[in-house]
Amino acid sequence: MKRFIIFVSSIMVIMLGVNSASARDQISIVGSSTVFPYTQAVAEQFSNMTGSPSPIVESTGTGGGMKLFCGGIGESHPDLTGASRAMKSSEYELCTSNGVTDISEALIGFDGLSIAVSRSGDHDWDLTLEEIFLALAAEVPQDGKMVPNFYMKWSDINPSLPDQDILAYGPPPTSGTRDAFVELAMHVGCKKLPYVMESGMGKDKAWVSENCSRMRQDGPFVEAGENDNLIVQRLNADATAFGIFGYSFLYENLDTLKPVAVNGVLPDSETIGDKSYPISRPLYFYTKNAHRGVIQNFQEFIEEYMSDEALSPGGYLSERGLVTLSDEARISLQNAVINAENMDPK
Repeated sequence: MKRFIIFVSSIMVIMLGVNSASARDQISIVGSSTVFPYTQAVAEQFSNMTGSPSPIVESTGTGGGMKLFCGGIGESHPDLTGASRAMKSSEYELCTSNGVTDISEALIGFDGLSIAVSRSGDHDWDLTLEEIFLALAAEVPQDGKMVPNFYMKWSDINPSLPDQDILAYGPPPTSGTRDAFVELAMHVGCKKLPYVMESGMGKDKAWVSENCSRMRQDGPFVEAGENDNLIVQRLNADATAFGIFGYSFLYENLDTLKPVAVNGVLPDSETIGDKSYPISRPLYFYTKNAHRGVIQNFQEFIEEYMSDEALSPGGYLSERGLVTLSDEARISLQNAVINAENMDPK
């Protein structure tokens, strides 16, 4: 069955003007900055094991990666995109409108959206989702209505917090990390505020989307781009600053950074896996199956990504901070992705 699928995909690409003899010899990968270190690790392992050219992996953000991935079929378009959220229906429609109709979805594991500070700071932070919302939202409740955010210090929100200016570096709107942070932290924190609960507005999805999604733009929240390593550098230079990024970047920098507890829970592989850490999310990649058997080594690269050595507990991706799937879920995933099963559009 796998050979038949790859054969059909190859015919499709050849019909679009790409043939396997002239196809590029480097795999092209785009997408999420959170998934980037995992994909880069697989690329390095694959190149070291096979001697093949290492895939080109670009951190474009989830939204940016989807636009590139869904742009079309052929050598000028990426083969795979990483995502820190599931593909949206609008993105799937973009793909199909450009002839990208044969896509496999891989939920590779789980990640915690970490909030971190420099270890040189002397305060051990523990914030509620409500406090996070009040610190970072564009508008907050006052006297029965939503007004521009006036909180400038953490102590303005809660007198027990340090008398310190609010400053947080986080992802831009094109990032799946931003989407997930808005949904899992901002929306939930907003809905727990007394005004929102008492008014019943928290039950109105449209009201929550309109009033609880926008991040402030007056200074305390700074969009830091798609390179999470730059956020790490800024935290190391400023002990008062907060950073928002995937758990892998915290995991890789625990010598200089420490996590902020959320609702009393610190992010680690156990709390992310059992969802007790409240800002946990799945991570994905998507493959363009029409490129299998045409772009050199693409099928083999996918098989390496799906290998037990990469995805199992104790595998080289878990060593980089990926929270792995259960054995049953991993085996099901491996079978589906290796055999190029089409995703079920949401």
